[in-house]
Amino acid sequence: MFEFGDNVEPHIKRRREVVFIILSGFFLGTLAILNILGISRQIDFSFTVFGLHIPFVVFIGVLPYPITFLCTDFISELYGKKRANTVVWVGLLLNVWVIFIMWLGGALPPHPELVDNGLPALDDPSRVFFQIRRWTVSATIASMIAYLTAQFVDVHIFHAIKKLTKGKMLWLRNNGSTLTSQMVDSVAVITVTYFTAKSAIQISPGETVIHGLIILILSNYIFKMISALLDTIPFIFGTRLLSRYLQIDTTKGFSGKEEKEVKPAETS
Repeated sequence: MFEFGDNVEPHIKRRREVVFIILSGFFLGTLAILNILGISRQIDFSFTVFGLHIPFVVFIGVLPYPITFLCTDFISELYGKKRANTVVWVGLLLNVWVIFIMWLGGALPPHPELVDNGLPALDDPSRVFFQIRRWTVSATIASMIAYLTAQFVDVHIFHAIKKLTKGKMLWLRNNGSTLTSQMVDSVAVITVTYFTAKSAIQISPGETVIHGLIILILSNYIFKMISALLDTIPFIFGTRLLSRYLQIDTTKGFSGKEEKEVKPAETS
């Protein structure tokens, strides 16, 4: 999107890097939180309309999830596709790191006796860790699969729409990319989680597994969809403010030709 050339004043270059670090930090920090909390609790927002019961159940890990797409949209808009994809790959490494720490924590002594469904006894202080460990590893595996697919879909659709609209219609590429990628994410994370950690997904008595999974998928997607629509306003105003603050022309390179790729040697 822009070059860190010598013609850019040092204080502007510093601003750009500081904002990039902040956006990346929020993205990666949120990713770690949602993976650890993940599927540890299902929150029931079900409601009744005209006597009709509307089930609406989401995992607690989905609550901070929309901020990750807002951050990648900001990075895509201000810093370009290459940097956005780099952050996505770092996020994948973070997922691997979370799994490693959870594995290491369980592998170190002392080793409690696993008696209750592969967990320590109820009165064992380490039971909480091993339960979180089981859910976190399952949620992170599901998240890695869904995350890679959804985030790359988000970035690529964002730039495809930006190219088609020649840098205009900011609201369209923000919502179009996010809504599509979040559907991909919702389907992937719920189905993979069910097959890796069935005990974490609560199916109501008398309800079939398919029906229960569909409710979870639709509930999580609707939550993300509403969040995506609501974040359009902060995204549009945030982009305007940041583009002026960072002195970045977000429409540059969209005269109908392919966006210029900045060579690695030209970046700082």
